Amino acid sequence: MPELPEVETVANGLHERVSGDTVVSVWLGEKPEPLKSPADEIAETLKGKKIEQVHRIGKTVVFELAGGAQFLVHLGMTGRLLVNDSDVPLPPHTHGVLHLKSGREIRFIDPRRFGRMSVTRGYTGPGKEPLKIGIDEFVELFKGRKTPIKSALLNQKLLHGVGNIYADESLHRAGIRPTRQAGRLKRVELERLHKAVKAVLQHAIKLGGSSVSDYVDADGMRGFFQLEHRVYLRTGEPCRTCKTPIKRLLLAGRGTHYCPLCQK
Repeated sequence: MPELPEVETVANGLHERVSGDTVVSVWLGEKPEPLKSPADEIAETLKGKKIEQVHRIGKTVVFELAGGAQFLVHLGMTGRLLVNDSDVPLPPHTHGVLHLKSGREIRFIDPRRFGRMSVTRGYTGPGKEPLKIGIDEFVELFKGRKTPIKSALLNQKLLHGVGNIYADESLHRAGIRPTRQAGRLKRVELERLHKAVKAVLQHAIKLGGSSVSDYVDADGMRGFFQLEHRVYLRTGEPCRTCKTPIKRLLLAGRGTHYCPLCQK
């Protein structure tokens, strides 16, 4: 599932290409799963509206429309948002098309149909923004929590946007084992984790995210951060820091990768 860096990359690409353009009409497919708001409401909200900004909140791409409405797209596991000229044939599994005044189209493609489209106002996301949260507020998030720190990092009501890849990578860089109880981590450990989360996410954004499955940006290009993964999906391979084989375990149903020597 695309996480914060992938969604940020998509949103930034869309902003560069379509901000200032106007939605002339909307086509929505017949499959009900991608629609979190009624089809008529989505079409009516978007039609004739200027796209003032495209940005990310958590794992959601947010189109800010003239007049204050917002068009939200969650990519799910296999969702893509692409900008194409109207004469480019629609690919299979296209569930939504925004026809723009410029003649281009914004297309939402999602083979597995776990992605969602909706319209709303005032959306701010379920949790805190990982790239902006200060250290004191970060420490407070985990105080008294008995869940493993990996599970706490994946809790979108705490930090929205961090998923499996970047939780594993951040914990490795911070030297913290994913099974440690969140509420028992010392402040100095949480300070390392706070720094690691921000550094990992920022570097991943710089490299266009991680393409380990279906993820591509608004131009259909893959990211490159997967080439720098230190633990994620590297079970049995040597740790890039100490050469100890990377281990994998299931934690709350999620594949979790860590170095048994570097992470305590």
